[in-house]
Amino acid sequence: MPVVGWSKLCAVVLFALIPLSARADDSAVIGRWYSALLGADRGSLADMLADDARIRLQDVDTEQNKQQFLASMDEWQGAVSGATIRHRIESTENGLVTVVVCYDFPGNDLLTREVFALTDEHITASSQATIAENCDSY
Repeated sequence: MPVVGWSKLCAVVLFALIPLSARADDSAVIGRWYSALLGADRGSLADMLADDARIRLQDVDTEQNKQQFLASMDEWQGAVSGATIRHRIESTENGLVTVVVCYDFPGNDLLTREVFALTDEHITASSQATIAENCDSY
């Protein structure tokens, strides 16, 4: 049986942990995103979005830049009052994080799939599409 030197073993272990660390960072960014979104926290959302970020809402065929998205928070704040947002990361690969999200509004709920492009813990792009008009399959 070949003997592996300590430095090689450490390098292999560190290399194996890098994807876990990236996933943990992605998960933290996504968690902060939905917390800020629920509170319509413009400052936190602005900090998380890259300056050239693009937000695409596929169901209404709309794309917003960072400033347009942040300006929409006035209307969103009223809509999200009394709501909850549940999310789970479906996959993380090559800087793309796919999330299944249940928006549980007081009068209805909505299940979406959202894909985020992340660079250095900033959201550079986001795309949202409805999966179902309720969260039964969440």
